[in-house]
Amino acid sequence: MKTFTWSLLTVSSSILSASSFSFSPPPASKKTAADLSKIPIVICPGFGNDAIDYTNPLDQGEEYGFVNALIKRGFNPDLIQVLPLKRYEWIRVAGGLFDIPNFYTMTCTPEGLGYGWYIKRLRRTIEDLHQKSGGERCLLVGHSAGGWLARACLGDGSWNVEQINNNNANISEDNTARAVDRVRALVTLGAVHKPPEKEFEATCVTRGALKYLNSEYPGAFLSNEGISYVSVGGDAIVGKEKQQQKEVAGADDEEKIGSEQVNVVYKDRGEGSASSVAYTSYAAVSGIGELTGDGVVPLEWTLLEGSKTIVLDGVLHSINEAGTTLPTDKWYGSDAVLDRWLPP
Repeated sequence: MKTFTWSLLTVSSSILSASSFSFSPPPASKKTAADLSKIPIVICPGFGNDAIDYTNPLDQGEEYGFVNALIKRGFNPDLIQVLPLKRYEWIRVAGGLFDIPNFYTMTCTPEGLGYGWYIKRLRRTIEDLHQKSGGERCLLVGHSAGGWLARACLGDGSWNVEQINNNNANISEDNTARAVDRVRALVTLGAVHKPPEKEFEATCVTRGALKYLNSEYPGAFLSNEGISYVSVGGDAIVGKEKQQQKEVAGADDEEKIGSEQVNVVYKDRGEGSASSVAYTSYAAVSGIGELTGDGVVPLEWTLLEGSKTIVLDGVLHSINEAGTTLPTDKWYGSDAVLDRWLPP
């Protein structure tokens, strides 16, 4: 993925967990393969990602895909749906420029011109899979920006079936349900769950949409209705400014500085190292570069208040080392990592 893509996406584990996670509340005993085969899953891609990134990442073969890893664990391939999305479609986020004056006053909403298209498509995908599964509630897995956009999709919990396909449909009791009737749980992977620190809010790439989401539907907003929330964050790379690299490399204690291979790539490109690339990314997300995280999103920003939080040591943000085409088996959806957050 190109540098500009992941840098646009980037904009402490002290957050307490306030709810437990199960696929279908109330908590049940250990799931069997037969149970899992009935659960529909919708994967919500992150900013800049294409649906193929979750089925055949970097053209390595489907055996390396997130979807295949889920199938190996007993989920039904016919009930796993990646939100249909092409990489070029993310240019539609630029439509927010015409959301006047909201774009320029940092008061955009998730359903505005910038992101509304994604949310509408996600609701339609959930509805279709809910029907296909015979009325089973879906498990949403939101990767990166797909995590906060999935929260926005759930919104206040209302679910107008007719309006999903027809914006002009009237709202009535006959066609209105609750999100909990369609969704059982939301798991977010490396998602950004809050805007930058207050003094840096003007740099938020969502132009106020994330702030609005946290104001109107904060944290695990629908947990009381029966939707479970889990937020997963990686603790793999400590951000350091480029000029601090000698200090990082010579540290006596074990540092989270990335693989030798990717550091060679960054050095050859004049970008320093994984630590300096992470510093830039974390600063874009939070306003603070010297944090730890998954190489793109700082850990503290990935943990949703009120959710069950899971911190994964050594886990990276996506299918590739940030800003390169180097594949990695250390990202959230890889076969080697999946069991560290997916409940049995």
